[in-house]
Amino acid sequence: MSDTIFALSSGQPPAGIAVVRISGPHAGLALQALAGKLPNPRRAALVWLTDPRDGTELDHTMVLWLPGPGTATGEDSAELHLHGGRAVVVAVLAALGALPGLRQALPGEFTRRAFANGRIDLAEAEGLADLLTAETELQRRSALAMADGALSRRVAGWRAEVLTLSARLEAALDFSDEDDVGADLPAGFTADALALADDLGAWLARPRAEPLREGYRVVLAGPPNAGKSTLFNALVEDDAAITAAEPGTTRDVLVRAVAIDGVPFTFIDTAGLREDGAGEIERIGIVRALAEAEKADLVLWLGPEGEGPAGRPLWEIETRIDRQDREIKQGARFALSARTGEGMSLFRAGLVDHARAALPAPGEAALNARQAELLGQVAAAVTAAAALPDPLLAAEELRLARRSLDRLAGRVGTEDMLDALFGRFCIGK
Repeated sequence: MSDTIFALSSGQPPAGIAVVRISGPHAGLALQALAGKLPNPRRAALVWLTDPRDGTELDHTMVLWLPGPGTATGEDSAELHLHGGRAVVVAVLAALGALPGLRQALPGEFTRRAFANGRIDLAEAEGLADLLTAETELQRRSALAMADGALSRRVAGWRAEVLTLSARLEAALDFSDEDDVGADLPAGFTADALALADDLGAWLARPRAEPLREGYRVVLAGPPNAGKSTLFNALVEDDAAITAAEPGTTRDVLVRAVAIDGVPFTFIDTAGLREDGAGEIERIGIVRALAEAEKADLVLWLGPEGEGPAGRPLWEIETRIDRQDREIKQGARFALSARTGEGMSLFRAGLVDHARAALPAPGEAALNARQAELLGQVAAAVTAAAALPDPLLAAEELRLARRSLDRLAGRVGTEDMLDALFGRFCIGK
């Protein structure tokens, strides 16, 4: 029998209302101990809460009794809707902690129990984790789609299709010994398997969740005194980076997350790239700058035209257009002055349009790296099954596809990552 857990599930006091959740086999006994009775299920009741240890009145408040399994966690649950003063919350939590069989919940433990009891699957839990940390409208809508089961429903549909294909192969194998039936692939099997692979491929081609969750990653790169830090400060609208005429002022990586017109960005200012004249610390900064460029979703190159780092999407940016001695770029994507603001509005709008096109559409479920890897395995297995002439070998590929789908939904092989996932949640969720 699992422990009964409790925690403050609303914001820290003081607040208008403080919601304390209780979940587990002793939830009903705990509520009865504090309220003196067990209210009718799923109907709010106004009660006096008292401390069972000495009868001290704790709060006059509303409570809910929610017997399982039809609850968020799949267990017997209770909610105490307290007045949100700090002293009230502390006293009620202390009273609950003194009851036998109850303990304070760990971060994410309520959601982990919902997962363990089949109330949500792993993809929905990952979406809920992203929803709790969403800071922009795009992040919220995508995370909500995942938490609401958009991917989970597709996984269930794909699994049903794989099972149907497997059943057709099994039927062909069962009848292969009969005189009138050979061990051939069933009619239409290859076409149906390829259609499923195409559907999987369409999902794999969608923009990923990481740039949306972490912000579209834009690295400012170029030689010393190219105007990187001035542009960085203008983009983040803060004097985050030191600017000076002295070469090598920026010696480390500066990272700032901001939202522009609701689109999440992570801007990275880097050390100036040069081969001569750099000291030991500056050389370390240059190595880090090159490493950041390799991870960028977009590199803004402020140096000589055509000399930017290769291997990542790159925009040539002509800066300092307010100066007569600027270096003119024939193929510049944008020309601007971060100091005067000339060209900055057009530049910001271009960045937003570019990032928005690379991010999931509003309300569209997006695969994270784990999900994409597993779904790629499913697509590869289904494609291989369609290409194999032997039903026995094709059936084995479909078994591998089912296993990857089960891992995606969290049915098998997920213990190695559950602690990390639910550790992202706050206590009380």
